[in-house]
Amino acid sequence: MSYKYQYKWIDKNSISLVGKTVAISGATGGIGTCLCDYLAYLGADIVCLDRNAKKSNDLISSLKLKYPQLNAMHISLDLEDFDRVKEVTKQLKDYKVDFLILNAGAYKIPRHKSSTGYNNVFQINFISPYYLACELAQSISERGGRVVAVSSIAHNYSKIDINDIDFSSRNAASKVYGNAKRFLTYSLFEHFYNDETLSIVHPGITFTNITNHYPKLIFAIIKYPMKIIFMKPKKAALCVLYGLFCGCRCNEWIGPKYFNIWGLPKLKKLNTATQDEIINIRNKTNEIIGKLNQ
Repeated sequence: MSYKYQYKWIDKNSISLVGKTVAISGATGGIGTCLCDYLAYLGADIVCLDRNAKKSNDLISSLKLKYPQLNAMHISLDLEDFDRVKEVTKQLKDYKVDFLILNAGAYKIPRHKSSTGYNNVFQINFISPYYLACELAQSISERGGRVVAVSSIAHNYSKIDINDIDFSSRNAASKVYGNAKRFLTYSLFEHFYNDETLSIVHPGITFTNITNHYPKLIFAIIKYPMKIIFMKPKKAALCVLYGLFCGCRCNEWIGPKYFNIWGLPKLKKLNTATQDEIINIRNKTNEIIGKLNQ
C-alpha cells in the first residue's frame, strides 16, 4: 500500500477537522507521529501531550513545514505523575478540547511503584488515561467530540486478579501490560455505557518503539521480518484515526479487519470478559479513583 493510499482512505472516511482541537498523548511515537500528520491534513489544531518537549516541538516544526497553517502546541505530560495529570486535565478543559486521543502507553519498562501506590505500567496505561477520559468526557460530549482510547489485543492475555490489581507480582510484561489495558477497556465501557462519545480502538500489531523490547541480538534478527509481516504505523494509525469519526457502544471496538492484526479499520463486537469480571473491574476502578480523589 502506498502512502498516498492512506490519504485517499482518509478523504473517503473522515470529515474536516478545521476549527477543532485534538489533544493526543504519545504524539511522538510511531503511531502518534502518523496520527498528527493525518490530523494536520484534516485541518485540526493539535495539542501534543508528551514527556519530551524537544521531540514534541521538533515534530510540530516538521509538520508546519508540510502544513504551514497548522496551529499546534506542546504540553508536558508524564502519565506516571498523577499530580501532573490532574494539572493537564484542568488545562485541557480551559482549552476547550473537542477530541482526546489516549495513545501513549508503556510496555516493557523497568517497573516500580508510582506515587499512587500502583506500579508504573498500571498507572501509565490505565489510571491516568482513565482519569483524563472521565474528567473531560462531559465537556467533549457537549462539543460534539469524542474520547478515543487505544487498547490492545494484549488485554485478553489474562483475567484480572482482585488480590493483585496491578499485577505487581507478575513478571511477564505482556500480562502486566495486558492487565492494564483490560482495566482501561472495560472501565471505560462501564463509564461511557452505550455513549458514543467513546471509541475504543486498537492498531493490531505494528512495528513501533513499544515492540522494541527484545534483547538486542534477538531484535536484530526479528525486526526486519516484523516490518514485513505486520502493518506499518502509517496504516495502523488509521484504526485510531477512525475512532474520531465512529463511536463505539458497549463491547464494541475498532481495529484491523482481519484477525485484529491486518487490514483497514472495522467496528467489531468485543466479548472478552464475563459480566462478573466486568463488575469486579468497575468496582475496583471506582475504589481506585475514589481514593485518588480524596
